[in-house]
Amino acid sequence: MTWAADSQTAGRELGKEFVEAFGGAAPDAIVVFASAKHDYPALLAALADEAGTEMIAGASSAGEFTQSARGEGVVSAMAIRSDEMQFALAVGRDIASDPRRAAGSMVDSFNGVAGNWARHRSALVMTDALAGHTDALVEELTVRTGGSYRFFGGGAGDDGRFEKTHVFAGREAYANAAVALEILSSKPVGIGVSHGWEPVGEPLRVTEASGATLVSLNGAPAVEAFKSHAESTGQRFDLASPLPFFLHNVLGIKSPEGHRLRVPLAIGEGGAIACAAAIPEGAIVHIMQTSDRSAVLAARHATRSALAALDGLAPAGAFVFDCVATRLRLGRAFEDELAACASALGPGGFVGCNTYGQIARADGQFGGFHNCTAVVCVLPQ
Repeated sequence: MTWAADSQTAGRELGKEFVEAFGGAAPDAIVVFASAKHDYPALLAALADEAGTEMIAGASSAGEFTQSARGEGVVSAMAIRSDEMQFALAVGRDIASDPRRAAGSMVDSFNGVAGNWARHRSALVMTDALAGHTDALVEELTVRTGGSYRFFGGGAGDDGRFEKTHVFAGREAYANAAVALEILSSKPVGIGVSHGWEPVGEPLRVTEASGATLVSLNGAPAVEAFKSHAESTGQRFDLASPLPFFLHNVLGIKSPEGHRLRVPLAIGEGGAIACAAAIPEGAIVHIMQTSDRSAVLAARHATRSALAALDGLAPAGAFVFDCVATRLRLGRAFEDELAACASALGPGGFVGCNTYGQIARADGQFGGFHNCTAVVCVLPQ
């Protein structure tokens, strides 16, 4: 992690640190997460020049961290060098108009689809979640790879502004796009997912929705269900400033694998609710509840699940993603969640960021696009 405010300086610092760590050799790949305060092209160019590689993937973020530090407005990054792995960069453009075509462009750049020595195939996927259609993107990636890849990552952030986000590929930063870092490995890569929220109250049917806008529940304006829940649980629900209530009362979409979370963000015309990601019409949802302790336990569970998938191999390092809404809800207690991950991983350590939604698609996990969910990917030694 670098705290340098100047983007070129930040890129040079990270690049120099990585090359020194590898005894003067260039990394095989770099993953970087950067605050919206940075000049992305300047940061990426300096990083590429100093590190000696353009195999760089990542995204703008809404909070950056490692196993030993966290901050907002900074840059976190991990460099990888391995004889057991091969990497490729893939970019999909214009997600807002055609997410399936964007996914196809990404898969065309994968080296493992048509057959490869690698037994284990994964990809870090970062997307401009503000462009929408992340569920469709992940589903199409899964279909076009024949279910042979495991995906992890999240939606790019912009320090909680929700205005414009970017993904990184090489020296370039793209909006309305997604980037993937393909990881082909002779050893297993572990992915774990957990959120720690539980349903409360009666199930509700989504009777009208349009993308990320929830119009009605059980035939009534969506806001009415939240007002009723606030009254029955003795919580304050300020209609003029609803986000503090929403951060503690998210929605869970019921599925056979569990509940996929969606964060309400604002109240719109006619009592509609703007959410952080799409909610399908006809779905059954619950208002969900959690606690600080539950968030910590969820992070620990996700980390242990990822470690278990290594089949006994020791971890070399990990990527950790959780929602910006989780950080805002927990405040300083978010450090307890990161400490739980660090404790489970041991000396391997991790790098990560707060995202606008999390991506996870792996064997034995409920997959797709999530909110308020810890996603952990562990790389083996």
